[in-house]
Amino acid sequence: MKPFGTKNIVVLGAGESGVGAAILAKKEGWNVFVSDFGTIKDSFKQELTDYQLEWEEGKHTEERVLAAQMVVKSPGIPDKAPIIQKLKEKGIAVISEIEFGGYYNKAKTICITGTNGKTTTTMLTYHILKKAGINVGLAGNVGKSFAKQVAEDNYDWYVLELSSFQLDGMFEFKADIAILLNITPDHLDRYDYQFQNYINSKFRIIQNMNEQDWFIYNNDDEIIEKELKSRVLAIEKAPFSLTKELPQGGFIKDKQITITTNKKQFTMSIHELALKGKHNAQNSLASGIAARILEIRKETVRESLSDFVNVEHRLEFVAKVHGIEFINDSKATNVNSTWFALESMDKPTVWIVGGVDKGNDYSELMELVKNNVKAIVCLGVDNAKIIEAFTGVVDTIVEAKSAMEAVAYGYRLAKKDETVLLSPACASFDLFENYEQRGNLFKEAVRAL
Repeated sequence: MKPFGTKNIVVLGAGESGVGAAILAKKEGWNVFVSDFGTIKDSFKQELTDYQLEWEEGKHTEERVLAAQMVVKSPGIPDKAPIIQKLKEKGIAVISEIEFGGYYNKAKTICITGTNGKTTTTMLTYHILKKAGINVGLAGNVGKSFAKQVAEDNYDWYVLELSSFQLDGMFEFKADIAILLNITPDHLDRYDYQFQNYINSKFRIIQNMNEQDWFIYNNDDEIIEKELKSRVLAIEKAPFSLTKELPQGGFIKDKQITITTNKKQFTMSIHELALKGKHNAQNSLASGIAARILEIRKETVRESLSDFVNVEHRLEFVAKVHGIEFINDSKATNVNSTWFALESMDKPTVWIVGGVDKGNDYSELMELVKNNVKAIVCLGVDNAKIIEAFTGVVDTIVEAKSAMEAVAYGYRLAKKDETVLLSPACASFDLFENYEQRGNLFKEAVRAL
């Protein structure tokens, strides 16, 4: 349903994506009303005012919202929210900011999703394109609002990180290159606790694509492989694997990356990669394949994959204090992310874990914890589940109520040439505003040692 003519549009949620959507809607001649059930940040209020947009906070005025022809919803608002239910009952289109931006976007897009590794792969892909001199924007879950950039900038390409919540509100949007990194159970509370619903959501990344478009995906992921068997896809496929040689796409064998696209081959040693660990090898393969599909020069791809600096709060090296390495992986808010972090550890590790549990199954981490973890510091209000899971597996388990206290324990429990890793496997909302604040307080505490 592409919009034409002037109509009423309501934007629910006045964060980065909502404000961006409102700015684009205004530019395109819509009557815009922005409504946020919470409090709007001062910087966003200022922006709304500067653009002469009408807004409200602390409530949703139903008659205004239900008078819309279209509603752009923040990804943070669940479909079960009463106002969304009422909109759906009335048959009013509820879409995401990415879908709305897509109505007016003329640039091509590389769209990236997966349960883990999205941000790293998005930033790495953006880094390669930028280095290649491509006129490229960064948006979605990272960077500035996609809709706002569509309104104000003139890029040739966008690299978009897309969560399942954003994909759920996308219907006509089409990626030119889609990347699907992995699928493991997450956010099941938003998907009626049905894993298949979440899988379907992730596969929306390839909707509307045709034979000119490329699908880059993880050939080692059993869920993706099984799903692909039940779908007929008329698109170019470029799988990647750490275990098998592939004629098209990318793989690693004998410590060497091989990428083949358009019958052209690219190779480099995995020792040159800036990002360490198996999961990062997958992220590097995905980004490298996308770059080679665009026929970016091999030297540029090689250089970019070896000089990339990872995103903040994702396996971020903080400091070495008296030979003890401190790593901030606060962005790991589920068991699977933490699995990747623990899998990358090559020294005895003091693991800081805990927060708001999203139905975690810690048994998946058992092998890694046995092999890599010497002590556990629980950083949360309720740590009973973690203590129960790892009692008898790890000799030392202590509890901390602040980042400062957790770092002090880590420093005491680790020795020279060992690591203290913050990788919580949980959301942060019991003790912190968000994972960024948790990571920043951890870093401050390390620097204060």
